[in-house]
Amino acid sequence: MKRRHFLAASALPLFGCDEQQQITGGFTGINHERGHLLRDRKNWPAPSVIHKTDVLIAGGGVAGLAAARALRLKGLDDFALLELEDTAGGNSRGGAVNGIACPLGAHYLPVPGDHAPEVQDLLEELGVRRRVAGRWVMDERHLCHSPQERLFFHGEWQDGLLPVQGVGAATLAQYQKFAALVAQARQAARWTIPASNRPLAPVQHALVAITFIAYLEQNGLSDPHLRWYLDYCCRDDFGAGIATVSAWAGIHYFASRHGFSAPGTETPEREGVLTWPEGNAWLTQRLAAPLQERLHAGRVVLRIANVKHGVEVDAFNTATQTMERWQARRAIVALPVFVAARVVQDAPDFLRQAAARTVYAPWLVANIHIRSPLHDRPGPAPSWDNVLYGAPGLGYVDAMHQSLQPVPGATVLTYYRALGDVPGGALAGRRQLLERTWAAWRDEILAELSAAHPDLAGKTSHIDITRYGHAMAIPMPRKFDRIGLQPAQNKRSQLQNSERLQFAHERLAFAHSDWAGYSVFEEAFTMGHGAGLVA
Repeated sequence: MKRRHFLAASALPLFGCDEQQQITGGFTGINHERGHLLRDRKNWPAPSVIHKTDVLIAGGGVAGLAAARALRLKGLDDFALLELEDTAGGNSRGGAVNGIACPLGAHYLPVPGDHAPEVQDLLEELGVRRRVAGRWVMDERHLCHSPQERLFFHGEWQDGLLPVQGVGAATLAQYQKFAALVAQARQAARWTIPASNRPLAPVQHALVAITFIAYLEQNGLSDPHLRWYLDYCCRDDFGAGIATVSAWAGIHYFASRHGFSAPGTETPEREGVLTWPEGNAWLTQRLAAPLQERLHAGRVVLRIANVKHGVEVDAFNTATQTMERWQARRAIVALPVFVAARVVQDAPDFLRQAAARTVYAPWLVANIHIRSPLHDRPGPAPSWDNVLYGAPGLGYVDAMHQSLQPVPGATVLTYYRALGDVPGGALAGRRQLLERTWAAWRDEILAELSAAHPDLAGKTSHIDITRYGHAMAIPMPRKFDRIGLQPAQNKRSQLQNSERLQFAHERLAFAHSDWAGYSVFEEAFTMGHGAGLVA
């Protein structure tokens, strides 16, 4: 029912084979063979070199980079960071196609509130936030330009992503009912970002334990347009839809930010969105730049061990094909939980249990270079975020939307698809990523977007596809009173946020968005910052 309006490629031939064959491209951005070395390779060489440092950070995503920044801020320069890929940034890295910068993953950051002071401080350091006449304001060059978002619905574009054109009174009534439920939830509990390991209010306890679709059914919310929109929001933020994520996650999406406004009601001003042509890589590149020789890319971390006088880390250097041993006083494990559980020697029970109950959403990101502007369907002008109702993907963002060029020209459209709840589940989604050819993905993506842009294939010159097998932890329903994966901390519960959001095992501190149970920049950065402060 959700996809009955989608114009499948099999129903309408939208472009010819010649156009497809002229498009160049391939898979880029992620070297999954490196990650699979940890799983598949049995025989490793003995360490041929020993390095010593005070603090060793394993993992160069947002959490690892935040930990490195915290170490620098407190004056500790004797540290090293090991990263699997050739560049740091994790899911917040960027690239370029034909000279146009574009994201390889996360592409925006909501303007952070006062519950994320560490992120606010970072933005101030980078010049994005500054004080003017006693008030904090964001540099408008970094805020998303208008128009921000539109939806292709019933053959034409409409403003916003909530389906409104031509919907009936029953649909509008369901929108209003859901808006009232979100408002009630906001009054009954604190919904914050970051939310990691915070005590849950009574209204949130029940939401943690059930799926979002079960919550909708309990409240009589069955309208297909409302359900499509909520499913889209969950797939976009969490990598899986309303039948998979918890009701807490579904409500948190709205209650922690701008609420939910039904058409016809007074709409409060929404928080701004920060974005850049290269997406959140704008942030991670600036976090990585000061590290210089302390950043060691192309390292497969194989073993992390607490030893008598500190920690010991073995890592395979993919450039030299040699094994390195790192000795340090402490280590910050900023790795996905399933990797951490594999490489931490004598892993504690809480780490193994966390890895066992974490389900990861696979993702595909396609950067599509077009030579000239596309012909548009009726409705609002091209926006930063462009979504097709009922489509399997999540639409696309325009890398040149932030540009001040007076006349539109060539650009890169960054298309996203979450595969966390395809038939067969996340495992089947990972299998699709590995087994399907670039050409097969090319044809499917072009067919999907050609429902709104019939001339897309003829104007496309190149498509780069990035595949994430374990892109993010899905916030699944849980049977205990925490949203994240960390064990209860009892006597530590009165500590400050930056300290409370990290957990340690002897000389190891763990920091990754996985511990929050869902993947957003604010969670990863706050956890990494806290781990760096106590290292």
